[in-house]
Amino acid sequence: MPRRADQDTFDAVDAFLEGTLFALPDPVLEAAQTDADDGGLPPIQVTAPQARLLAILCRTVGARRILEFGTLGGYSTIVMARTLPSDGLLTTLEYDPHHAEVAWANIERAGLADMVDLRVGAALETLPLLASEGCGPFDFVFIDADKENTPAYFAWALDRTRPGGLIFADNVVRGGSIADPGDDPAAHAQRAFHEYLAEEPRVSATTIQTVGAKGYDGFTLAVVV
Repeated sequence: MPRRADQDTFDAVDAFLEGTLFALPDPVLEAAQTDADDGGLPPIQVTAPQARLLAILCRTVGARRILEFGTLGGYSTIVMARTLPSDGLLTTLEYDPHHAEVAWANIERAGLADMVDLRVGAALETLPLLASEGCGPFDFVFIDADKENTPAYFAWALDRTRPGGLIFADNVVRGGSIADPGDDPAAHAQRAFHEYLAEEPRVSATTIQTVGAKGYDGFTLAVVV
């Protein structure tokens, strides 16, 4: 039987993985992380193993059009945009202007400015403009913004993701509070999100619990059928 793990174990495993699977330096991503830290951005970006999963999924579906909710410092943006073909486009939505400023500097340094469309403002206010511009259809969608609006973001993206495309929603388990949300509005939103998925015939979805350097959480992965 495996031993019972705690946060120290999660940290140690992620450190081992980053020292083996991610042993080769990536100056662009390292600089992006440093600038995010120096800029005072919250340390909530995806880890290197999580970012690699996003890249694998983008490559698996042959993504040419990607939509991201929540740019933060641009770490995940860079990882996903690197998988695009030369005529691909990643549209990323960021609420905070300071976060967007840091992210755009990182994206430019990565040489990806021509492949990324960064929109600043509340996503629910930005989405109607994207719709009017005929944005999409998307091959891959990454939802990693304010958790209370995950159901709304998913519903909008679903209408504009091609059959066979993937939608990835992060931080849905909320440290287990999805099972007993109490007065946590984010956890209640994730419960509502899963109840919505259970009734939505256009997707086949699953949720996986995760542990790692960011603690205990989980993600939902849905394929549009």
